[in-house]
Parts: sequence; C-alpha cells; structure tokens
Amino acid sequence: MPNTSDVLDEARELVQKRLADLAEERKRLERALAELGGKAARRSPGRRRGKKAKASTSTATAAPRKRRKRRGGSRADQAVKLIEGKPGISASDVAKQMKIKPNYLYRVLGDLEKEGRVKKDGRKYFPGR
Repeated sequence: MPNTSDVLDEARELVQKRLADLAEERKRLERALAELGGKAARRSPGRRRGKKAKASTSTATAAPRKRRKRRGGSRADQAVKLIEGKPGISASDVAKQMKIKPNYLYRVLGDLEKEGRVKKDGRKYFPGR
C-alpha cells in the first residue's frame, strides 16, 4: 500500500502542473485574441458580469444623455388618481396598476396620508379632503 504522504505529494504535483498548463494556454489565447484585433479585457472586482468599462471621452465630444420624461406626473399624483377612480382599492392593487413594487408605494401612500390627500381604512385607501 502506498504511503499517504506520497499520494498527496503526487496529487499536489499533478494539480500544479495542470495549473501551469492552463496559465500557458491562457497566455496563448490572449495573444491570439490581440492579433485578431480583440482586447483581452478583465472585469475589475465588484463589477457585474456583462458590464463593460466605458470609454473615457471628453465632455465636449460626448453626446449628452437623454433623459426620459415622466408620464402622468409624480408617483403620488398617479396613486391619488387611481384611488379617486376606485375608492377602497388596496395598496398592492395600486402598485400593480402603476407597475411598481408595493414596498415603494407604501412609503408614498404614508406621505399622502400625512398630507391628507388619501385616507386609510384597514387595508383600503380612499380619497381624502
């Protein structure tokens, strides 16, 4: 029966050899990619997969960002409009119609309740004032 330390040493050597082979293959592939005109870019730590680094351009040559315009006013106004149209509606139903998450809407509805624009009775919301 072989000695346990000999088996471990042999396994360790095999792993180290395989790692060296893989490192060499990676270098060859990066050279091939560079010759093909590609760039062997690495993601920096903390960046999600699929995101690429933005090319740095001066602000004079960069196109200005286009902002999306809001449709239908603020979230609070949209919520009040839905509650006025359907008194007794639940917050989760309002969130579904607005296509937002309910936990965000609860914060908006709390502010609207403090302002007196809506009233809450149990789980149902009614128009205020």
